[in-house]
Amino acid sequence: MKTSHLFRILMIVISGFLFIQCTSEYELVQGPPGVDGIDGVDGADGVDGTASCVSCHSNAFREPIRVAYAASKHGSGDTWASRGTSAVCSRCHSNEGFIDVISVNFIDSTGLVIPNPDGYAIGNPINCSGCHDSHRSFDFENDGNDKAVRSLAAVDLFLDPTVQIDIRNSSDELGLSNLCVNCHQPRNSYAIPAGTEDYEITSSRFGPHHGPQSTVLEGIMGANIAGAVGYPGVGAAGHRSGSSCIACHMGPTTDGTDGGHTWQPTVNACVACHASGPPSEVTDFTTDMATLKALLIAEGSLLDNDRTVPGVYSAAVAKATWNYRTLLEDQSMGVHNPNYAKALLKNSIEALQN
Repeated sequence: MKTSHLFRILMIVISGFLFIQCTSEYELVQGPPGVDGIDGVDGADGVDGTASCVSCHSNAFREPIRVAYAASKHGSGDTWASRGTSAVCSRCHSNEGFIDVISVNFIDSTGLVIPNPDGYAIGNPINCSGCHDSHRSFDFENDGNDKAVRSLAAVDLFLDPTVQIDIRNSSDELGLSNLCVNCHQPRNSYAIPAGTEDYEITSSRFGPHHGPQSTVLEGIMGANIAGAVGYPGVGAAGHRSGSSCIACHMGPTTDGTDGGHTWQPTVNACVACHASGPPSEVTDFTTDMATLKALLIAEGSLLDNDRTVPGVYSAAVAKATWNYRTLLEDQSMGVHNPNYAKALLKNSIEALQN
């Protein structure tokens, strides 16, 4: 029994050695190589992304922009020094205030977007970072070049937040001009005269302040006095429906002193629609403004230096004063919205002469 058991164990051990020896005698033999596959189609070279970026993000491209901007009123003004720290004025007179408003960093109790209510220790002029931030898409071919402007959104006006302006049309499909509207609109310091009751002017700076360009372009927020001249529909002006802020004010320059970041309208932008050249003013604008000014001085609501005189006035005088200040501050000589400018002027004159 014991011998038999020992014999079986011995046979198992010997078999193991034989197995190891057997398998170790052979090596893997490589077979002949297979037939080569068919070559694939060569891919097209991709666009050099860096080169695409450098076309705009280079000193050569940006230097003319810096020069143009420095010569513009945005770049050469000094109101940022006196008003850029204000909790109110900084929204348009300082880089920090403008960014806070566009970024919706502060909202007051009425829901109005405001700059820092505590003001700013230092006011800085609006610069590149104020208007530009990051691209929303780098697929410019399909999505358009947003120029990395901080906002393309339609703008709720702060004189009346229920009114919104969205300057978006074939000349500005992305709405780049909407960024301009954020400041180029009437401030909310004074209410537009309405109705037939007397109106009190409380300040020598009564009116829409320095920025009613967007509302004149839209054909709104004048004091529409009934008269012989009809008012055009809202948004009906050719410069509003077929053009835009950037199309007119940032067109190709003629000599470096207009267009682009000077924001001075250029002939190159105007001749596409105005074959005879850009109009310098609406017909009779200067004459009618002089007539209206004389009437308001006679009524006592206006001084020769165009400042208003605080006091209580009839509805007609208050409305006409608002309209005069609106068209004066618009600074386009009626060109932004010719028919609206004519109606405001002619009807204001008519109301005071009658």
